[in-house]
Amino acid sequence: MIRDLVTRAGLVLAGTLTATIAFAAPAAAHGADAPDGTDYRTEVTAVAPARPGLSVRVIEAGARLELTNTGDRAVEVLGYSGEPYLRVGPDGVYENVRSPATYLNRTIAGDTRLPAEANPAAAPDWRRVDDSATVRWHDQRVLWRESAPPPQVRAAPDREHRVRDWTVPLRTDTGTGEIRGTLDWVPPPDAYVWWVVATVGLLAVGALGLLPARSGPGARALAGLGGLLVVGGVAAVVFTVGREVDAGARGVGGVLTGLLGGQVWALLTGLGAVAAGVFALARRPAADFALALAGACLALFAGVANAAVFARAVAPVPWSATTARILV
Repeated sequence: MIRDLVTRAGLVLAGTLTATIAFAAPAAAHGADAPDGTDYRTEVTAVAPARPGLSVRVIEAGARLELTNTGDRAVEVLGYSGEPYLRVGPDGVYENVRSPATYLNRTIAGDTRLPAEANPAAAPDWRRVDDSATVRWHDQRVLWRESAPPPQVRAAPDREHRVRDWTVPLRTDTGTGEIRGTLDWVPPPDAYVWWVVATVGLLAVGALGLLPARSGPGARALAGLGGLLVVGGVAAVVFTVGREVDAGARGVGGVLTGLLGGQVWALLTGLGAVAAGVFALARRPAADFALALAGACLALFAGVANAAVFARAVAPVPWSATTARILV
C-alpha cells in the first residue's frame, strides 16, 4: 500500500515536472530566430583562395554562416559597404562596433535599429566577443529576405530554381578573398500527405486507448503503446540532437553543451517519454497515467512544435528533410 502511494506520488511529481518542462519549451527554444524549416537551400561552394585552417559552412537550415579560422593569421569578414565587420584569428573573435552589419546581422530579418556610432566609413573599433576560433552570423547576402518568392519561382513553383550566386568578401594581411555559394529555391513537399499519416496514427493510438486496461487486449495494447512511446521518445531525442548539430555543435562535448544550454527541455521531454514507455512495458501501477501524460506532451511539444517540416523543403537537421518528417 505504502509502496503504491509512493509510486503514484512520484508519477504525479514526474508528470508535473514534465508538463512544466513542456510548456517552458518555447521560451528555451534553440536559436532565437532559427527557422523551423525553409524552401531556400543555401550552400557554400568555395572559399577562395583556400587557406590552411580556414573553413566555412552553412548552419541552421541556411540561416547563418559559420567561419572557423585555426590558422596563425587573422581573417576579416567585410560588411555590406566593404567595411571591416568581423575578425577571427588566434586571439579570438572580434566585431567592429562601427560596422552597420554588426547590428543588422543580429536577427535574420535584419531589422535592428542602427546606433549613432554605426558608420562604415569610420575607423574600426574592435570589440572582443569570443575567445574561440569560430564565429556565426546571419548574412543578408546569402538569404532571400522578401516575403514573396522570386519571379521565376512564381512562374513555376513546382520546379527547382537557382535564385542567385552569392559572395561574401574576406580580407587578410596578405590580400583579399571571398566565400562563394549558391541560393536555390526547392519546391516544398505536399504537407497534406504527412498530416493525413499523422492524423491516422493519432486515431489508431486513441482507439487502442479505449480498450479496458484490465482486460487481456487492453494489457497488450498498453504494452504496445509503451513500445510506441519509447520509439517516439527516441525519435524526439534524435531530432533534438540533429537540430543542435545543424546549429553548429561539433563533437560530443559541443552537442552536450548545446543541448544543456538551449535544448534541455526538448531533450528531457524525449527522455521522459522513453522512461514512461519503459514503465508501461513493465506494466507498473499507474502506467496508463504515465503513458498518457508523457505521450500527450511528446505529441504536442516534440511533434506539433516541429510540424513545420511537413511543409518545408529544407529542415534544420543535418539529414534529408524526409528523414526529419519521419522523425516528427
